[in-house]
Amino acid sequence: MDAFFVISGFGVGVLVGLTGVGGGALMTPLLIFGFGVAPAVAVGTDLMFAAITKANGVWVHARQSSVEWRIVGWMLMGSLPATLITLLVLRQVDIRTDAAQEAMTITLGIALIASAGALIFRRRLAQSDTGLTHDETGRKTRIATVVTGVVLGALVTMTSVGAGALGAAALFWLYPRMKAVRVVGTDLAHAVPLATVAGLGHWQLGTVDWVLLVSLLMGSLPGIYIGSRLSSRVPEIWLRSVLASLLLVIGLGAVFGGRLMA
Repeated sequence: MDAFFVISGFGVGVLVGLTGVGGGALMTPLLIFGFGVAPAVAVGTDLMFAAITKANGVWVHARQSSVEWRIVGWMLMGSLPATLITLLVLRQVDIRTDAAQEAMTITLGIALIASAGALIFRRRLAQSDTGLTHDETGRKTRIATVVTGVVLGALVTMTSVGAGALGAAALFWLYPRMKAVRVVGTDLAHAVPLATVAGLGHWQLGTVDWVLLVSLLMGSLPGIYIGSRLSSRVPEIWLRSVLASLLLVIGLGAVFGGRLMA
C-alpha cells in the first residue's frame, strides 16, 4: 500500500502545485474514501502533511515580501486558541467511536462544500464591496479577521480543511485591495503554524500515522514541484472549476453518508 500512497501523494501534489489549493481538501477525503483510513487518523496525518508541504511556500513568499504579517498575527489570535480548545474537546471524547467518526466525516463534507463555493466565487469575493475597503486597519476589520481565525482554527482541527481555499476567500473579502500574491502568501503564513499546532495536538491524541505521512511526502514533494512548473501552461479558471466540482461532489457524498460516492 505504500506505493499507492506515494502515487496518491504525487497526484495531490501536482494539483496543489497547479492551483495553489486542495492539499487538505483532496488528501483527507482520498485517505478516508479511497483507502479506508479512519477519519481521525486521516485528519491528523494530513495536518502534519500540510504543515510540512506549505512551509517551503511560506519561505518563498517571505523572501518576496508578499506576506502581511500583521494580518497573520490577527488571524492567529483567533485560530490558535480555537485550535487548542477544539483539541481539548477531542481529548474528552473517544474520537474512534462510530458516532465521532461520523461527525468528523459530516463536518469534513461541509468544509469541502464551503471550499468549493470559495473557489467558484473567489473572483466575485475579491471584487465585492464589503464596506471595509477604506478601513482595512480599523477595529471592525481586525475583529472580523480574528473571528475568521476562530472559525478556521476549529474547522481545520476537526477536518484539516479550510486553511487554504476558505482562508484565501476570507482574506479576499476582508481585504479587497490586497494583491492576490499577498493574499496567497498571508494565507500560507497563517496555515503553517495553525496546521503545526493542530497536527501536534492530533499526534498527542494518537491520530497521526507517521509511516503514512512519509509515504505521502515522498510523492507530494516532487508532485508540487512539477505542478508549479506546469501552472503557467494550464488555464487557472479551468483548473479551479474542475477542482471545485470535485470538492462539491465529495463533500455532498460525505454529508449524505457516502451515497453520492457509491
